[in-house]
Amino acid sequence: MTTIVLVGPMGAGKTSVGRRIARELGVPFADTDKMIVAEHGPIPALFADHGEPYFRSLERAAVARALAAGGVVALGGGAVLDADTRADLAAHHVVLLTVAPQTVGSRIGSGDRPLLDGEDPVQRWIRIMEERRPVYEDVADITIDTSHGPLSGVVARVVDWVRSQNEEQT
Repeated sequence: MTTIVLVGPMGAGKTSVGRRIARELGVPFADTDKMIVAEHGPIPALFADHGEPYFRSLERAAVARALAAGGVVALGGGAVLDADTRADLAAHHVVLLTVAPQTVGSRIGSGDRPLLDGEDPVQRWIRIMEERRPVYEDVADITIDTSHGPLSGVVARVVDWVRSQNEEQT
């Protein structure tokens, strides 16, 4: 089975949805941000102590390992900015999870997102999303909005789509 990769902005639900998809399909789940934290410490500290380029290099390595392992992989919101990562995604099923700005505020308020520091988090999120939208759309095979309805509905849509893709390949 091809690896299922979840991309999208902060707060779209990549980790929550990804865990459930993996459980439903009986495959492993990896979250590249969680891999980085487990190996190198909190992301805000990495940004503060070493800068974003250092974090992105750690992220690139985590993405490569997660894709090689297979299953369901949730990428950090900015992982698709790396050209090598984008090239790697071409061999996998890529799902873009989106969320409306009016919904995301309650999801991003945890304070552990360094790119949202220093200003209104939702306004900053909107700018980042608009900057990244073309890249997300370019790598994605399907787009699913997570703003409304139960998480189980999003999971079911992704699982159904993945199964239909796998049937087409056989």
